Amino acid sequence: MNIDAELLGVPVEEPWAPAVRALLRHLESAGFDGAPPVDGDVTGAAPSWPEWSREDDTLWQVAQWLREYHEAVADFVPPAGAVWRKGGAWEPGLIIGHNDAAPYNATRAGRRLTGFVGWDFAGPVTRDADLAFAAFAWVPLTSHDDEWAGLADRPRRLRMLLDAYGWRGTTTDMVREVRDRISAAIHDIRRLATAGDHDCRELIHSGRDLRLAAAVKELATFPG
Repeated sequence: MNIDAELLGVPVEEPWAPAVRALLRHLESAGFDGAPPVDGDVTGAAPSWPEWSREDDTLWQVAQWLREYHEAVADFVPPAGAVWRKGGAWEPGLIIGHNDAAPYNATRAGRRLTGFVGWDFAGPVTRDADLAFAAFAWVPLTSHDDEWAGLADRPRRLRMLLDAYGWRGTTTDMVREVRDRISAAIHDIRRLATAGDHDCRELIHSGRDLRLAAAVKELATFPG
């Protein structure tokens, strides 16, 4: 992995860029190659995501990537005074999660997942919280995402993701974790937008926070 923070979607002038660069250097020294420069096929925020992103095998690959990333980052201790875009301070028991391992940040070669870009929201979380965000995005766990079909298949796909990662709790436990994680994301988006973050202001303008809030409410009735 040849680290170039700007290519990885981390504007170098931001106050949280040094912390992210330290994270990426750690991953490089650990031999983790799942944070590739943006020089290949990125799913992106396209009007319609490719069929590849909906396949069971892709879901398995996402879980494997996340588990390998969590193993690679487990011994990373952020530099003193590290600033993270999403806020929070690292302490023992937490990891620096990717926090945005969603289809729009995925890179691939053919039908093989090669990694994720979009490290600007990396920051201190539990492993479960980072897994919860990936589950929300890839299973997916909301009917408000019109890009996906087969919502009745969500319990099976969620269990598949959790088994592939090696998470042995119940799906009910994970759905509860997802609701907490997405509620936190809503708070972060609104807080950062109020502080002047351009991207988060755009998310508010597009109604993303309201759609996420509706998803949290919907998950209260997720079949378990």
